[in-house]
Amino acid sequence: MSSLGIRAYRDLSRPEAWAYWKDQYFSPSLGASLIGSADLDGSGRGRRALAIRGTIGPAAAGWLREQLNEAHLAPGETVLLSSPGGDLAQAAIMGEIIRSRGLATAVGTTDATGRVRPAYCASACVLVYAGGKPRYGVAGSLLGVHRFVSTATVGDPVAETQRTAGLVLGYFTKMGVSSAVVEAMSQTRDVRWLDTKEALAMNLITDPVGRP
Repeated sequence: MSSLGIRAYRDLSRPEAWAYWKDQYFSPSLGASLIGSADLDGSGRGRRALAIRGTIGPAAAGWLREQLNEAHLAPGETVLLSSPGGDLAQAAIMGEIIRSRGLATAVGTTDATGRVRPAYCASACVLVYAGGKPRYGVAGSLLGVHRFVSTATVGDPVAETQRTAGLVLGYFTKMGVSSAVVEAMSQTRDVRWLDTKEALAMNLITDPVGRP
């Protein structure tokens, strides 16, 4: 037992390990709520949705898997997103999980009646959104993209940034999103908000819905 305790202490002494354990067990950076009838377009026709909000932390993918297991969403039901972004690798895994379960995605929050209100999904959150099939475009909600820059302290940061860009391009291609979204990302380090017309042209939004 003492050796296990020492090993755990050594693991947690690494900043990245502590960040993971904190996000996984003590203080998750994301929150979720199950919506029994989320009205995406104001038509009064609701569907079940898991509303996710917050920053994508280092243990976000495992957290999402647990939330989906508990929610028992059926294929075609929706993951509703509201996030400024966060961990890029975790976001890609979250998108893969959403795609593997046949779930749709949308950007928004819900009020007390279950009506979907506009929200924003920026940076790494866009990778999570891309996992949906279909990907609903709620009027008034925003998708924001920017250039991903490597924060690695060893190696060639330029090469690492190029590698990251290649991985992001491969991911979006797999999800059926145009490479134009990566071109838009590369143009600025500040968040660029895509209008609905742009997002539709990039096949990022696949199904626009009515005004909230």
